[in-house]
Amino acid sequence: MELLGVRLELPANAPVVLLREQEGERRVLPIYIGPEEARAIALALEGVSTPRPMTHDLLRDVLNAVDVRVVSITVTELRESTFFAELELLVDGRTVKVSSRPSDAVALAVRVDAPIFASEEVLADAAMPAPEEPEDEEQQEEIVDQFREFIDQVNPEDFAS
Repeated sequence: MELLGVRLELPANAPVVLLREQEGERRVLPIYIGPEEARAIALALEGVSTPRPMTHDLLRDVLNAVDVRVVSITVTELRESTFFAELELLVDGRTVKVSSRPSDAVALAVRVDAPIFASEEVLADAAMPAPEEPEDEEQQEEIVDQFREFIDQVNPEDFAS
């Protein structure tokens, strides 16, 4: 998945992280997250360094200090309108999976440059079809406007199973 960024859904001002398939149908997966996690992801995407480590920076630093590598993160499940994720870690040559909230997993993935995946089941349940590929800059802007309009109108309850 490609991390498109963090946006605010209006009028509720609810933060949503947007992931898009890099291949295939290129569906977009919106995941509603908390404001602090949205801030953590946005700061990392912008390359902002805070004077003191934020929680996800601390986690990255602890993992580095004990020689644990984040192999990937995967959004694994959507259950009762709640997304679940897993961190795949490499510890002493063996793979360990740790349960995580998707927002924390994405915030960590951005900091350690780990790939992001989503299960096919999650994509089938909650992703929206990708718009047609634009041919020119004007079409690109129109598609972005249409997507913003979609985000402005969608509610977290729309993704309930």
